[in-house]
Amino acid sequence: MKKVSVFLATFATIAFISCNDGKKSNEMDDSVTDDMADDTMVDQDVDMDNDMKMITFNLEPKSNSAASGTVTFEQDGDNVKFKAELKGLKEGTHAIHIHESGDCSSADGKSAGGHWNPTFMEHGKWGNDTGYHRGDIGNFEADADGNGEISMSTDEWCIGCDDEQKNIIGKGIIVHEGADDFTSQPSGDAGARALCGGIIK
Repeated sequence: MKKVSVFLATFATIAFISCNDGKKSNEMDDSVTDDMADDTMVDQDVDMDNDMKMITFNLEPKSNSAASGTVTFEQDGDNVKFKAELKGLKEGTHAIHIHESGDCSSADGKSAGGHWNPTFMEHGKWGNDTGYHRGDIGNFEADADGNGEISMSTDEWCIGCDDEQKNIIGKGIIVHEGADDFTSQPSGDAGARALCGGIIK
């Protein structure tokens, strides 16, 4: 009978210790899980608070041009910065615009359609009181080596937002062989399309 009592007491003690260890283990696991959840939430908050978006793409030559270029759009908050770096162009003034389509499949670049003009304004110089297209970026100079660069910043564009009057995704960039005169309708008489690139997210 004593042996049975000792056995039961020993069994009870082992069970008690095992339960306590299990409880401690569960408490530790819960703590680790909570810490990991907190870390994940911090990362999510950082990502959610980060409004920075950026698209970079190459331009392809059209109309028998030997030119090339790279375009970058970068959005921070409500502001979009644009920069184009071009090379291989003829020396002189060239126009660059956002066109209504990112389709660059045709040899002459005309598959990109006309200027992007979601507000249905007349063509003009960017910021002109009499009106301008949302795609009317403007002119830049190519030096004797054929290199050129242009940049600007605006809150009239966005990268992937729901406002179709501002969203540039799906549109195209066209660099022309000539200069934009800012008066001829509907596109400034800038000549053939030398480069084309689609703004694809």
